[in-house]
Amino acid sequence: MSTSPNRFWITALVVAWSFDLLFWKKVPGVSFAIFVLLCLGGGLFLAWRERVRMAPVNVVLLGLILVFTSLTFLRAEPMTLFLSMATSVGLMAVMAYSFIAGTWWRFSLSDYVVGAVRLALDTLAGPIRFWQSGSAPPVSGGETRRSAPRGWAVVRGVLLALPILAVFAALLASADPVFSNRLEQVLKFLRIENLPEYIFRLAYILIGTFLLVGVFAYALFSSREHKLIGLEKPWLPRFLGFTEAAIILASVDLLFAAFVAIQFRYLFGGQANITVEGFTYSEYARRGFGELVAVAVLSQMLFLGLTSLTRRGERREQRVFSAFGAGLVLLVIVILVSAYLRLQLYETAYGFSRLRTYTHVFIFWLGAWLVALLALDLMQRLRLFALVTFVASLGFALSLATLNVDGFIVRQNVARALGGQKLDTGYLASLSEDSVPALVSLHRSLSGWVQAEVGGVLACRAAFDARDERTRPWPSFTVAAWRGQRLMQSEAQALTAYRVSERKGLYSVEVNGQERECYSPYID
Repeated sequence: MSTSPNRFWITALVVAWSFDLLFWKKVPGVSFAIFVLLCLGGGLFLAWRERVRMAPVNVVLLGLILVFTSLTFLRAEPMTLFLSMATSVGLMAVMAYSFIAGTWWRFSLSDYVVGAVRLALDTLAGPIRFWQSGSAPPVSGGETRRSAPRGWAVVRGVLLALPILAVFAALLASADPVFSNRLEQVLKFLRIENLPEYIFRLAYILIGTFLLVGVFAYALFSSREHKLIGLEKPWLPRFLGFTEAAIILASVDLLFAAFVAIQFRYLFGGQANITVEGFTYSEYARRGFGELVAVAVLSQMLFLGLTSLTRRGERREQRVFSAFGAGLVLLVIVILVSAYLRLQLYETAYGFSRLRTYTHVFIFWLGAWLVALLALDLMQRLRLFALVTFVASLGFALSLATLNVDGFIVRQNVARALGGQKLDTGYLASLSEDSVPALVSLHRSLSGWVQAEVGGVLACRAAFDARDERTRPWPSFTVAAWRGQRLMQSEAQALTAYRVSERKGLYSVEVNGQERECYSPYID
């Protein structure tokens, strides 16, 4: 099958140029989704013209990309935005690497690592092959077609002509004042004072074009059936004996069992047992939470490593090894429950924050990941570990978006305030536009001092909006900001009851006879 290299360069140039139009000096909004659609559209257009068929299973990836891309203009919370953007880019990379073969769901972790390196190298090498030979990489049977690189000849000619024209124009302008005035008018029209900016923008457009050609070329010509690592034989020899591995697993199991026993005595036993040892609830909760999560992850990495490197000849050895592994996973699940209870204690003492909410959701997905890992080991299907990790990662990112992290924080902390706890006005005012629907709904439905506290939060937000009021270009549009602005406008009359003052750029609001800072020196 023949191909036209210029079609690749033109398509990539259009997509790269759109990046400049959508993002230069603009806050990302719906622009990210548009750019992703242009990347997908460019790739599918080239596949159609080259008569290359996408693997049917990649429709799943395509759907996931569209879901996560849409979240980038539906939500405003920073972690949700970051995960949605990163997931969209990652899924597009997986799709490019397995565009024709569609074997991504069978990949092991080694396949993903090798695939990332191979895609990166081919992204750099593919355009060079286009440039040097004027033809695409070989398709089936090594068939290629040379085409006259006329388009690039024009580009090279223009680049060579520009400095020559500059020299002669300068000499002619010095020789004739009328010509000099006309030339100056032309340069003012072209805003030549912004030449460094134009050069910089042109540079990253050309670099983007180069990289996109490499990705498109790899997806259409090099993403055929990949030889899966470790499918026929282990990629690393199993050099560790059964006895050594069994001792390692048994030792870790005993250590974890001792820790779990202490957890049942002190943490699961209630507050009285903790305070007897001289710790408050919050102190006991704060200490060791991150370490417990690290233990849960590292212990499973240890188990997977031993599974890959241990020789298990007899059936009895296989059963004993699996029993030790199952015991390890079950003990880690109990440790994870301990970590979750510590987090609950901390949330009870100090309320919810973004980091605590992320961790709250993460623990559930980590627990599901551990259960799935145990099931895979019992079924002798540990090769699917990468797919399970892939699904759990997507589930975590999607859960944050579905939960609406900032709205959840508002509802939980207001519920604590209704129970008599203090409400951190400054922290709630610092949340994104995702929090506005929950704040407005609570302000309308509540009464008493808690309603006044929520009103103070909204008054702070209104002051921020008035200070930062400016017209956003359409690429920066987000549904979250649009919805938040409409709700704030509908509540403007009610917020006149709250007096907001400003000193040296810092805002405060008077609520229930007391001054509340609109900023919180909050540390998670």
